[in-house]
Amino acid sequence: MRDAAWHARIECGGVVAGAGFLVAPSTVLTCAHVVQYGEPGALTVSFPNRPDFSGLPATVAVHGGWAGGATDPGDLAVLELDRKVPLSPARFAPPDTERDLTERVLEAYGFPHGYDEGQLAWYRAVSTTRIADQWLQLEAVTAHGQPLVEGFSGAAAALPDGRVVGMVAQRAGEPGVLVARMLPTETLARHWPGLGELVPACDGDGDGGVDGGEDPTRRLYELVRRAEAVGLECSPDQLFVDAVGAFGPEPPPGGLRSLREAVAYVQWEVVPSAQALSRFAHRLAGLLDEPAARPAPAAPAAEWTPILVEIDRSGAGTDQVTVSVSAYREGRRRPVGTARLARSEVREYVQQGIDRAFTRLAPDAEELLTFVLPRDLLNLPVAQWACSAEDATPLGCAHPVVVNDRYRHHSGRLRHKLGKKWQQMDGGSAAPLHRVDCGTQEQPPGLRRRLSENGAGLAGFAAPPTALPGHFEVGLNMPVPVLLWPRSGCPDTAGPHTAPCTGSAFLDSLAPAVESVSAAELPRIITSLREEAEAATDPEQHWARDVQLLWDDPRCFPETAASLHSPVA
Repeated sequence: MRDAAWHARIECGGVVAGAGFLVAPSTVLTCAHVVQYGEPGALTVSFPNRPDFSGLPATVAVHGGWAGGATDPGDLAVLELDRKVPLSPARFAPPDTERDLTERVLEAYGFPHGYDEGQLAWYRAVSTTRIADQWLQLEAVTAHGQPLVEGFSGAAAALPDGRVVGMVAQRAGEPGVLVARMLPTETLARHWPGLGELVPACDGDGDGGVDGGEDPTRRLYELVRRAEAVGLECSPDQLFVDAVGAFGPEPPPGGLRSLREAVAYVQWEVVPSAQALSRFAHRLAGLLDEPAARPAPAAPAAEWTPILVEIDRSGAGTDQVTVSVSAYREGRRRPVGTARLARSEVREYVQQGIDRAFTRLAPDAEELLTFVLPRDLLNLPVAQWACSAEDATPLGCAHPVVVNDRYRHHSGRLRHKLGKKWQQMDGGSAAPLHRVDCGTQEQPPGLRRRLSENGAGLAGFAAPPTALPGHFEVGLNMPVPVLLWPRSGCPDTAGPHTAPCTGSAFLDSLAPAVESVSAAELPRIITSLREEAEAATDPEQHWARDVQLLWDDPRCFPETAASLHSPVA
């Protein structure tokens, strides 16, 4: 390699944990399992070929969603250094380079035990067939070379000219077996979309684009950022078709949900991609230059700073779930931890994770504890969980606590529609509460029509999701930003009710409390109601004791959440 200064050594608490590589002046890429035990302030990065840049403090800025298992996807972490370093970052090879990797020798620069200055290993891809659509298998060039042992995790897999084609992520567990796995660049970009604009469409240092011009990749991603900032109304599918031409590949089944997804699909699926990316950029630039295509920017979201707790079924057993905790700061999601746990362990892990997440917030941040839950766990009493083992105060009394439906949170279609709904609500008065009472004779299709015709922003249910499943499904699958319900509610929701019941009484009390304020303020209002109920003489009888609030403003979550779902340590 002609310039090895961008190779990095990752240390946790002063102990070498693995390797990494510089991809931007203050950004280092490594494996998630390398930094999984790094406490805040204990993570440092050194550049062995530049001893003047050693022990630089770093934080995990992006987590690929790795859940802790050897075969779990998303084993990458993006580290943010506390300052920029004047070193040339790694260069990436174009996406089509992967086609002939089996004929190329790959070099990895790692830090096995006893070699803090580094050691080189030479490997080759066995095949271009991916394992579980994630990894390429590697084998040593010779039987006597350096094995990819502990300390090589996170090392760049680079061609002899230094261009990166992936990252070392796993080694064989058996001694003497000289095989390993790497995450190719496309897989890395799938788990960290920010990597896409660092990968050129063609060979060369900044040129080699269409007709000998500049590589179109960076320009296209800059146009995408502009389009997102102004809320450009456009069809990602149509832009894709315009880019690839009449004889190009079809969009993926189900279509493309966003501009970024369309760009990534062209970048990684069209070979070669330079011409198509250039046409994509030209067309998008034209749309941005049309005044009619630029709606007014969305009003800013309420000044909430989320602490995000994602809980999902792990697939490892009925009692196993995956839990991820992260915090937002300056518009970026900063992971705190991810683990696969038994249901009985979740509460303690979440309590500790939330406590750590507060250290990632800005001093003046207005925290919003957001639990993203599978649909069948939406009624989980998260607001009544204690703050910690030492503090029995319910979370929902100490902080604004809301829930969100996992499907909604990851659906590009619903995120888009919800964003438009918040723009409408920001410009108007407080939203009326659309009631779904106990014993309602209104069928789910009728509710869908009512909510749609009235442009509903706020819906209240007299019973929890299990009691009114069809009606809740309508509310969750429509862009209604706020849903409220009592976790217990009326014990009998079947048939018409001739007298006021618990559920109807709940809605009667709820309506005046929530219809008089803007939707952006509802997390704060519900917190106050929970405090009032907790302080009542008989808290169990207070109507707001177990109110559950689903509050969903996509503008509070500017980055797409990673999937909750590999390792040389």
